Amino acid sequence: MTPLSEDLDPKFPNPDDAAVATRFSRGTGSRMLRVAVVIALGLGLGFFFVHRQRTEAEARLADATDHDVAEKPRVDVATVSPSPPTQALALPGETAAWDETTIYARVNGYVAKWFVDIGDHVTTGQTLATIDTPELDAELLAAKAKLNASIAQVAVKQAQADFAKTTDDRWRESPKGVVSDQERESKKAGSAAAIAELNAARAQVMLEQADVDRLSALTRFKEVTAPFDGTIIQRHIDTGNLVTAGSTANTSSLYQLSKDDPIRIFVHAPQSVATQLMAPDVTAVITSSDQADLRLEGKIARTAKAIDPASRTLRVEIDIPNVNHALVPGMYVQVAFSLRGGSEMLVPAAAVLFRSGGPQVAVIDKDGAVAFKDVKIARDNGNFVAIGSGLAIGDKAVLNLSSQIAAGEKVKLNDAKEGDTKSASAR
Repeated sequence: MTPLSEDLDPKFPNPDDAAVATRFSRGTGSRMLRVAVVIALGLGLGFFFVHRQRTEAEARLADATDHDVAEKPRVDVATVSPSPPTQALALPGETAAWDETTIYARVNGYVAKWFVDIGDHVTTGQTLATIDTPELDAELLAAKAKLNASIAQVAVKQAQADFAKTTDDRWRESPKGVVSDQERESKKAGSAAAIAELNAARAQVMLEQADVDRLSALTRFKEVTAPFDGTIIQRHIDTGNLVTAGSTANTSSLYQLSKDDPIRIFVHAPQSVATQLMAPDVTAVITSSDQADLRLEGKIARTAKAIDPASRTLRVEIDIPNVNHALVPGMYVQVAFSLRGGSEMLVPAAAVLFRSGGPQVAVIDKDGAVAFKDVKIARDNGNFVAIGSGLAIGDKAVLNLSSQIAAGEKVKLNDAKEGDTKSASAR
């Protein structure tokens, strides 16, 4: 048997290596080389096309940037127009009762019966409730008894005074020497004392009579009556409740009464329109978002004629009839005033720039460049601002000006916003 080492190929001393080598056919290396070349060519072509596209994109971007830089920035403008002859000013308002009062008991006692409830309409003098007053009744009886005793005492003092006067007359008319001067003076003093006691008794009668009258007057408050025509909006009593006289913090009220025809409407107007609202015959239209068909017209009845330092507003009051009770106290309403226009100019609020030096408006000059003008705001109407000075009618005000646009820079106009102030004037 031939030894194993003699059968092995000298190039592959390990038999396993020889087996692996025999698995590859001839030409494998050349094929792998061709594949690598193809891949390298594909990657090169891909890189070339990508680099070309990127170069073209950068060139287009540079061209667009140069075009944008060269082109003038576009801005929206609005033409400055004069203030209209009349202007509408809408402000929130609140309704308030013409008269409103809280009714308290004037006497101590118990509620015997109540006759009206919330929502009831009452008239002046109508009985709302009755109060039982046992203590007051007893005091009145005692006062009347004292009065009768005082009247009887007056009769006694009257008799004593009459007797003392008669005695004084007799002694004064007696012949001289019959009675002594001392006795005559004594009788005179007795008569004067009796008259004084009579006057004191009469004064006591008057005092007792005043007490009786006071208690009698209080008994009339056993019936709680309405002080004016109105509507009961609160009731705080029930039958048998103990009530006490007075209106202190420790006493409970009986009713709250409100009169809503006519009705008041209060509006807090900003300081900027205070002068116009204090002018005579300023009309107002009252509407409510809760009642679509509600539309009431009235005039300003009075104003506070002073600015509230806390809110910087003017309190305005409008009085209107409320026969159908369409409005109730405490409602939120909208009030539209018709104000007389002034000599101001209107610009959209978007045209006003607030800077450290004060408000400004950017306008377009005759050369098409941006110029900043200092202005004085006369009134702020929300979407539009009334300018008192600094602009001229017909100026083109720039809206929402970019901070990147400087004074003197030429711009291109968008005319879509022109006429906005004119439409505002028409409103």
